Amino acid sequence: MKRLIAHISGKVQKAGYRSKVVTIARDLGIKGSVQNLPDGRVRVIAEGKEADLQRFAEALNIRNAIVDVRDLQKEYSIPTGEYDGFYKLVGEGETDERLDKSVEYLKELVDVTKNGFHDLGHKMDQMLDKQDQMLDKQDQMLDKQDQMLDKQDQMLDKQDQMLDKQDQMLDKQDQMLDKQDQMLDKQDQMEVKTALKERGII
Repeated sequence: MKRLIAHISGKVQKAGYRSKVVTIARDLGIKGSVQNLPDGRVRVIAEGKEADLQRFAEALNIRNAIVDVRDLQKEYSIPTGEYDGFYKLVGEGETDERLDKSVEYLKELVDVTKNGFHDLGHKMDQMLDKQDQMLDKQDQMLDKQDQMLDKQDQMLDKQDQMLDKQDQMLDKQDQMLDKQDQMLDKQDQMEVKTALKERGII
């Protein structure tokens, strides 16, 4: 067993610090007291098993949205056994324990709110990341679509070239047919003349 006398300075008065210390001490089975000092510090007297007292001393260094421990001075000695529990000592003119407890609840509410905003910000970041991924995929799809359209244009150009060649071939075929018709006409004329000569008509 050991006795700890600690003096804590910082933002520790009118912030629910003593109520928090009482809760920690009772959870660890520590006996003693905590009280505000006129100079703005808090004094803690605690007695208990050495291991529990060590954990208690480490837990006194509280920092959150309301409480901010800046300095912690510790002094160990032999326990006196004068305490049968752990108590918060309230001086004349101080707020009562219920109001101090309200401050502690307010601190917890602030912590929850801060964590809530942090979680919300994290979820928004995740949503923005997913949106970026979707936009990247959309860009990739548009690129592929452009490539397909380019290939389609190339195929249409080739088809136009083939149709042009086909038109040229048809034009040549028409020209050949015209020449063939002319040759047949001449042949018919020659056959008529030959027949007329044979009959002595001309």
